[in-house]
Amino acid sequence: MKKFIESLSNVWKIEELKNRILVTLGLLLVYRFGAQVTLPGIDATKLHGLTDQTKEGIGWLIDVFTGGAFSQASVFALGIMPYISASIVVQLMGIAVPYLQKLQKDGESGRKKMNQITRWLTIVITLVQAPGYIFNLYRTLPGEAFLSNVNPGLISPFAFQFLSVVILVSGTIFAMWLGEKITDKGIGNGISLLIMVGIIARMPQAFIQEFSTRVTNNNGGPMLLVFEVIIWLLVIVACVLLVMAVRKIPVQYARRTVSGEFEQAGNRQWIPLKLNASGVMPIIFAQAIMFIPAALAGLSSSETATSVSTAFQNIFGWQYNLVFALLIIVFTYFYTAITVPTNKMADDLKRSGGFIPGIKPGAETSDFLDKIMSYITFPGSLFLALIAVFPAIVVTILNVQPSWALFYGGTSLLIMVGVASDTIQQINSYLLNKHYDGLMKSGKNRKAVA
Repeated sequence: MKKFIESLSNVWKIEELKNRILVTLGLLLVYRFGAQVTLPGIDATKLHGLTDQTKEGIGWLIDVFTGGAFSQASVFALGIMPYISASIVVQLMGIAVPYLQKLQKDGESGRKKMNQITRWLTIVITLVQAPGYIFNLYRTLPGEAFLSNVNPGLISPFAFQFLSVVILVSGTIFAMWLGEKITDKGIGNGISLLIMVGIIARMPQAFIQEFSTRVTNNNGGPMLLVFEVIIWLLVIVACVLLVMAVRKIPVQYARRTVSGEFEQAGNRQWIPLKLNASGVMPIIFAQAIMFIPAALAGLSSSETATSVSTAFQNIFGWQYNLVFALLIIVFTYFYTAITVPTNKMADDLKRSGGFIPGIKPGAETSDFLDKIMSYITFPGSLFLALIAVFPAIVVTILNVQPSWALFYGGTSLLIMVGVASDTIQQINSYLLNKHYDGLMKSGKNRKAVA
């Protein structure tokens, strides 16, 4: 513990690192402040209907990823999610569109153009989602919550709707700008940090609700609450292991002698293939697909459609979670296949004079890496699916409150663990470069960040 405190004090001795942390905290504070600013023309005291809509289920998930801005009818109500959607679309289009494939190979200039395309697509997606959000407000809130209804002479309904769409689009663009500034001038990945801070902001309220249910209402008592916290901590440890786990492939590099000939006794290194190379993207894809059955069933009033809609709107039901887990496994393989270029890895290895012992360079190396990725992706996908459906398990077995149960797994917990690990590694890089001990002092971690 003493060493950890010393490492924290060393952070403030590095001027650049200290300034980056302060910039990050300042910009995150601006984002959290904006999430509390209600859209002009809406009475902030009459948002109970919208708050009830986001107490559990899909509405709760949306509200978590926007940091509570969705239920506050905030200027950041759409949050950073349109940017995430645009990034996913551009990444997937990069597989089939030759122009985007060319940009991916153009290095820094190509990356800048890809980012610009993502920004424009974000605006397009926000222009589609913003009117839908305004329509949801009209459907959910009472008429007196809108200034255009109370005093039409001051602002017309059309003017309110138009200005609200403009403000929501501007809010998303500003949130996107904040995220990019954090990445450039701060510490960590800005977009991911914005999402993580929004998730963490909902944790105290969810825990207080669970505490009140267990202790105040005498529903299980403090011992059961302690047991729940222990399980939660164990799940966090499991998520950390999933995020950090790698399969090391030994690589031998030839060494050139003075005479110009190659020797096989060169430097020996490793190719770290991650157990979960796709991160949280399979869960995000699967959740997007899970919205479709309920939406389609809602278009029909038949008994079958009603039962389907009810089943897929209950995110803690077995039907929902069974389909959800299967989709996660499928998307884990899909996303790993498009993000881990084993052919390119084999070509780069061959050009740099490296080879895997016992495997011929070129096509055989590519096939070998692809085979290893297939082997390790299977347990990784099963573990990811288990973590994703674990909230439903704790609700069924322990009768945990839904708002608190959703922190036991799924996208929210994996994002928190992944972003925290990435940020700590960046801080470690600064500390180790300045010859200070890192926050995580194991020898393995030193090699990873050195």
